[in-house]
Amino acid sequence: MFLEERQESIMNLLNTEGKVRVKELSAKFNVTDDCIRKDLGSLEKQGRLKRTYGGAVAIRENIHAIEVSKHKGSDVDAKRRIAQAAVKLIHEHDMVFLDISTSNLAIAELLIKDQRELTIVTNMIDILIILARHPRIRVIFAGGKINKSRDGFWGGMTMDFISHLKPDIAFVGAVGVDVMENSVSTYDIEDGINKSRIIRVSKRAYVVAEAKKLSTDGNYNYATLDTLSGLITDALPDEKIRKAAADYGVDIIVP
Repeated sequence: MFLEERQESIMNLLNTEGKVRVKELSAKFNVTDDCIRKDLGSLEKQGRLKRTYGGAVAIRENIHAIEVSKHKGSDVDAKRRIAQAAVKLIHEHDMVFLDISTSNLAIAELLIKDQRELTIVTNMIDILIILARHPRIRVIFAGGKINKSRDGFWGGMTMDFISHLKPDIAFVGAVGVDVMENSVSTYDIEDGINKSRIIRVSKRAYVVAEAKKLSTDGNYNYATLDTLSGLITDALPDEKIRKAAADYGVDIIVP
């Protein structure tokens, strides 16, 4: 196989699976690891992929460059399914942290109809607005520096406030979850620092992410899977991902 053909085959795999690994590619094409690394380096220079440790991922739109409000109408069914699974994990009188995430917004929309007494802590403006008048839900807002594109607050003041909390359960959004590499990521560093702090102070912490995000990643890893209570997604991933998650002691929860 010529170099150009091999690189096109690599891109076809990448576009189908979202990511590729050097070891798997070298075995598939019967070439050395160094040869594959050169291929990936060449394709990265062409702007066709992004190199990662041990492989590469597809170039993705930076969703954090777009206002969160513009993502509210995307993947609605998937987020609703995630929300349905998430609310089942909440107990009466729990303190629940919902961070900036459209999946968490879907959770808040379900909680409107919930009759349990709860305390909801959030740094997302839309969640505050939705739940503020609920008669049985006490809402605590984690303010600080507003990020208009994220429709919420983060920064030093927000993190300091979070540090004093002890939520019973937290739901945290993600740009990507790389189960094989034991990483959960986002694009914005401040967003990631907030998420990491939320996970650290919570008794139980779950990442909420559509199944398609299990083959993507961001630029800032804010958690490892072994720090989580579980991963909530809308569809059961393949066996390889399930086994890797189990090795880290992480439950994959689907509706």
